[in-house]
Amino acid sequence: MTKINFKKRFEEFCKSKKFERNEKQFEIVNLLEKFLKSKTKSLLFFKNRNFKSCFYLHGNVGVGKTMLLNFIFDTVKVNKMKSHFNEFMIKFHDFRHEKKDDKSIIQFVTELKNKYELIYLDEFQVTNIVDAMILGKLFETIFLEEIKIIISTNTKVSELYKDGLQRDQFLPFINIIEKNSIQKELLLDDDYRIQKKNKKQKIFYPLNEKTLFNINQNFRVLTRNLKKEEKLINTKGRKFKIDNYEGVTRFNFKELCDENLGAEDYLNLANICSHIFIEEIPNFDDYNSNQQLRFITLIDILYDKKISLTLSLESELEKISSSRRHSQVFKRTVSRLYEMTASKDSLV
Repeated sequence: MTKINFKKRFEEFCKSKKFERNEKQFEIVNLLEKFLKSKTKSLLFFKNRNFKSCFYLHGNVGVGKTMLLNFIFDTVKVNKMKSHFNEFMIKFHDFRHEKKDDKSIIQFVTELKNKYELIYLDEFQVTNIVDAMILGKLFETIFLEEIKIIISTNTKVSELYKDGLQRDQFLPFINIIEKNSIQKELLLDDDYRIQKKNKKQKIFYPLNEKTLFNINQNFRVLTRNLKKEEKLINTKGRKFKIDNYEGVTRFNFKELCDENLGAEDYLNLANICSHIFIEEIPNFDDYNSNQQLRFITLIDILYDKKISLTLSLESELEKISSSRRHSQVFKRTVSRLYEMTASKDSLV
């Protein structure tokens, strides 16, 4: 591999994007450069007895984790794959279902090994028991194959799947990650996405007649002269119909988050939409925490697919309440909603 000066490239990148220089981000870039050069086929400069297969970057919402790892991923010249964590796990579960074999994990990882030297998993979080029970074996196999992984997440390793069902069975995975990872926290004081909020935000509250009028008016303006087509989304037998106006569609919160839908359903929705109206988003508490978790998953996927949103909410976005269980990860959701509802001419 041609030697790349990551620090110089990052300086040029920040200047081109008109980002303020931040020494903490430059520190992460330097650590990632050392990590990438420590080992793998084309990134082999020297053998390191303390070789780690994973770079685990965590930090609060809006501090630039994804931006920074996207830069690294785009810069490095190897066979590589980037995936939202939810999407990665969907592919993994589909593979296991298709193979129906005790060796399906080994087969899945072997296919990864044959294709990629570097895997980037964005927005790593564990929210369901199915993933929690299998991740230990999956990542143990990946690390044995010495596939390099870079991870972005809001959650410290020790707090993954906190308060989750049967968490004691998840603890071996935490030990595996801690043993095989360089863990680094990106600490910044500000949430860049909230700093960008502006008067053109497509957010309406509270839930009253005026809000409904504004939502209807915005929908009419956006869909004017667009062809209406009824589409059926079918996800492993789960079906729901939508009225699609050439990528623009409209839902009540309950249609998306009260029903038994998950990441794969939302991914299929994102693949046919460019702008989604979500109406009557409630405040969250311990009684509707399941609906809140679906909403968090939905927004993660729509954000990753760069879907624009128009929202109506019970409360002002920055004052929307959360269940106790999801309060930390929900901060990321709120931060992302500011960005996803910004008018296009205000996005950076």
